[in-house]
Amino acid sequence: MTREEILDRVRFQGELRGLAPSTLHNYWLYVRQYQNHYGKPADELGISDVQKYLHHLLYGRKLKKGTVDLVNAALRFLYRRVLEAPLDGEKIPRHGKSHRLPDILSREETLCLLEAAGSLRNKCILMTAYGAGLRVGEVAKLRVSDIDSKKMQLFICGAKGEKDRFAILSQVNLELLREYWKAYRPKEWLFCPRGHKERHLGTRAIQQMCDKALAAAGISKDVSMHTLRHSFATHLLEDGADLFCIKQLLGHSRISTTCVYLHMLSAAQMGVVSPLDKIQSNE
Repeated sequence: MTREEILDRVRFQGELRGLAPSTLHNYWLYVRQYQNHYGKPADELGISDVQKYLHHLLYGRKLKKGTVDLVNAALRFLYRRVLEAPLDGEKIPRHGKSHRLPDILSREETLCLLEAAGSLRNKCILMTAYGAGLRVGEVAKLRVSDIDSKKMQLFICGAKGEKDRFAILSQVNLELLREYWKAYRPKEWLFCPRGHKERHLGTRAIQQMCDKALAAAGISKDVSMHTLRHSFATHLLEDGADLFCIKQLLGHSRISTTCVYLHMLSAAQMGVVSPLDKIQSNE
C-alpha cells in the first residue's frame, strides 16, 4: 500500500469503530508523521522502527511523555486495526501520565478574575465556566436554547466522549446571562465573535481572553480556563457536596477521576484530626 492508502484506512477504521473526531484526527496525524519520518508506508516498517521512532520523540525531539504515549496509542491502533499485525506491548511500553494536583483559584481570586473580565460578554463566559464547571469547549458551543431557566440547568450537548449531560445553572449566572442577552441579542450560539452571530466563539479566543483577565486581576498562578472547572469542583467539595453529585455535574465516566479533588482538601476541611492530637489531649 502507499502512505496515502494507509492513511485512508486509518480514517476508515477509526470511523468504523466510532472514535471521537479529535482522537481520529490525532491518530491520522501521528501515523502520517511516523510514515513521513521514514519516508515509507507503515506496512514496510516493523516493531524496531516503532521503538526507534518513539525513542527519537522522547530523547531527540524531547516531547513530553504524555504526548509520546498518544503517538504510541496511534501506532498500536495502526498495526492492530489497519495492518492486522498487532505490536508486542511489552516491547513498546507506555510511560503513563504524571499525576500532578491542579492549581486552584480561591474564591476571592475567582471573584477578582470575573471583575477583570473587561466586558459583559467576557464576564458571562468566565462566570458560566466556573458556575457550571464546564470545559472550555462546552462553553464555546453553548446555544441559547441550552439554557433552561425553569429547571435551572444547562444542556451540554456532545461533551467529551460524545455524551450529553445537564449542568447546574446558578441564579447569579442566570441574571447576568439575561443582561447579556438584552445587550447582545445572540441568536443560535450563545457566545459569538463580534459581528459574527452565525458561528460560535473558538476555544483559543476564549483562552486568550481568560489570560488577559488573569493578568488584569494580578493572578500569577499557572492556570487556564480549565482551572475554573477544577475550582468549581473543589469549592463544591469544600461546601460539603456529595462526591457522586460532583461526578455527575462534571460528566466524569469514573468516580476515580472525581476523587482527585479530595486531594485538594486540607485535613481540617475534611474534619480529620491527627491521632497524635487526641493522644496529647487525653493525657
